[in-house]
Amino acid sequence: MHASTLIFVLLTAIVVVAVIAKRFALPYPIAFVVGGSLLAFIPNLPPLHLDPEYVFLIFLPPLLYSGGWLTDWKTFRENARPIGLLAIGLVVATTGAVAIVAHALLPNFPWTSAFVLGAIVSPPDAVAASAVFERFSVPRRIAAIIDGEGLVNDATALVIYRFAIIAALTGTFSLANASVAFVAVSLGGIAIGLAIAATLVELTVKLRKHDISDPLIENALQLIAPYAVYLAAETVHGSGVLATVAAGIYVSRQSHRIYDPEGRLVAANVWELLIFLLNGLVFLLIGLQLREIVHDPTFAARGLGVGLAISALVIVVRVAWVFPATYVPRWIFRGIAAREGTPDAKFIFVIGWSGMRGIVSLAGALAIPTLTNAGARFPGRDEIVLITFCVIFVTLVFQGLSLIPILRWFKIEGDDNLDAREIEVRVLALRAGITRMRELEPHFGSTAEWEVEGRLLGEYEYRIAHLSGHLDGTAAPDSVAFDHRIQAEALEAERREITRLREVGEIPDEIYRRVQYDLDLATERLT
Repeated sequence: MHASTLIFVLLTAIVVVAVIAKRFALPYPIAFVVGGSLLAFIPNLPPLHLDPEYVFLIFLPPLLYSGGWLTDWKTFRENARPIGLLAIGLVVATTGAVAIVAHALLPNFPWTSAFVLGAIVSPPDAVAASAVFERFSVPRRIAAIIDGEGLVNDATALVIYRFAIIAALTGTFSLANASVAFVAVSLGGIAIGLAIAATLVELTVKLRKHDISDPLIENALQLIAPYAVYLAAETVHGSGVLATVAAGIYVSRQSHRIYDPEGRLVAANVWELLIFLLNGLVFLLIGLQLREIVHDPTFAARGLGVGLAISALVIVVRVAWVFPATYVPRWIFRGIAAREGTPDAKFIFVIGWSGMRGIVSLAGALAIPTLTNAGARFPGRDEIVLITFCVIFVTLVFQGLSLIPILRWFKIEGDDNLDAREIEVRVLALRAGITRMRELEPHFGSTAEWEVEGRLLGEYEYRIAHLSGHLDGTAAPDSVAFDHRIQAEALEAERREITRLREVGEIPDEIYRRVQYDLDLATERLT
């Protein structure tokens, strides 16, 4: 099959699987992995050799950058302690536990290979749990901790992975050197990410100031940014993961300087589609690896039991870690409980059950060299690849599918105050607009200007009254529904009219698209 045909098949599969996932309310990552596994058994489908370097470079930077961009920095800082316990402490603990069990279960499996396996399967995926939470509302703090862990833990695991690979290749290892390198790699990556992000922001601002930019150029720069940051950090042996995340967070906080309203609208649509396609390809590719991994049925049968055992282990270790990591610090340091409160045990269990593995684990397994420096075959490479796929599949499908029923069983719901807070913010913004119009009144020089202001003030005051009715409960549900319905009907009538004008040739397509764009924005404001 030609490469272009394979790309067509993959893109078509993304759409088909997404429709099925939507129909049955399945999280996308789970549906894509299962769909990719089924595709792997299609006759005459050529073997797909996934180059880990391409996986790390093509998929990881934009996914991490987008994750950093969407991170609530205030919430991230407030939860830095539990995020650190998961992203560093749990990764180290899982790596050690997996290494011990793998060394015991697999004959002739050296410690170095066992630690390579542990580092590979220790970090949960940054996307999988978030995709589940999108389908089921959870408290913001749970989502913030899981998202924050997913953005940071890859850096911890990859540093351990690098040193374990070096130890396996050379036969030497220094814990002291590894510890120092971890700190240097992490801090260096963050510094590089912030420096490049700051440069990008200032460059974009200057381009806009001199009127030599537009929304397309601004968004092209943002598409380049994650790759530039990741490559720069990796070139100087810093953490490309932390560099990209840090850059995404920083640029997001400066987005009001680099985007005008049209640029923000374009960016939202571009990135939403890009991340959807990348996630679809990533998890489909994971599933498609099944054919290569099980090409030797006897090997698969031998390693499957160990793979299931390691899968169960990473689940148990995570659940066993989160409870003492939550409560022991509160028993020792009373200030933590006073400052952060004491979460319910069911919230802690949900965090413990949200450890689905993904593309970083698979790429790490496939990136293992085939030969050591001495020319011998890398010990246990085939076993590591099979066990890694097993862990990814079990955690994604088993934990992912069971997470929503667990949330329902525990009756865990999202923060009720978010909608109310959003309305309060909208009202404050509208009142700021009214205040600004009042400040401009002394400069009015004609009756027409006063009439325009009066019309706008009436619209603003109506919107404030409408939103306040939602906030204090005085707005009758029937009235609100009628308000939205009549506005939607009016907008649809406008749409039909401009379509008629285009069809009879009274307006060109350019005018049609401009008016349609404004009508679409007005419709979106109703939702």
